[in-house]
Amino acid sequence: HLVRMHQEEGLSFKNVISFNLDEYFPIKPDSLQSYVRFMREQLFDHVDIPTENYFLPDGTIEESAVKEFCEEYERKIDALGGLDFQLLGIGGNGHIGFNEPGSSVKSRTREVELTTETMEANKSHFGAGKMPSKALSMGIGSILEGKELLMLATGKSKAAAIKYLLN
Repeated sequence: HLVRMHQEEGLSFKNVISFNLDEYFPIKPDSLQSYVRFMREQLFDHVDIPTENYFLPDGTIEESAVKEFCEEYERKIDALGGLDFQLLGIGGNGHIGFNEPGSSVKSRTREVELTTETMEANKSHFGAGKMPSKALSMGIGSILEGKELLMLATGKSKAAAIKYLLN
């Protein structure tokens, strides 16, 4: 809808700054499962957002550079005024981003280990033995600092997580 509104109604993204929530780790940005590729194909390549205005976790960095990359990601968010709006989804086990259940509400952008349940739910998108066991994800603390949050839950597989969340 956003692409259509841009193309047909003149909706501009020139002043939008975007920070993606997460990315598998490790993964190449042109991989079919990469959120970098997804965002470019589904949105960024079709609207007028400047390339210097979108930021995505880098699934190609060296393991030794992950901590510094995540800290810098947080600094960029802060330097650009924080997050005005977060569009989120919830996983079948209740994960938000790749913050698995039990993640600290104070957590920041970091490398996370994916649970067996999350890997099972996503392995069909990857070839045999190719499912990453880690991801880079904004933390719950980072997410909660957003001024407005919108969480979507689609499909019956999310019903138990939403029921648990609301109780």
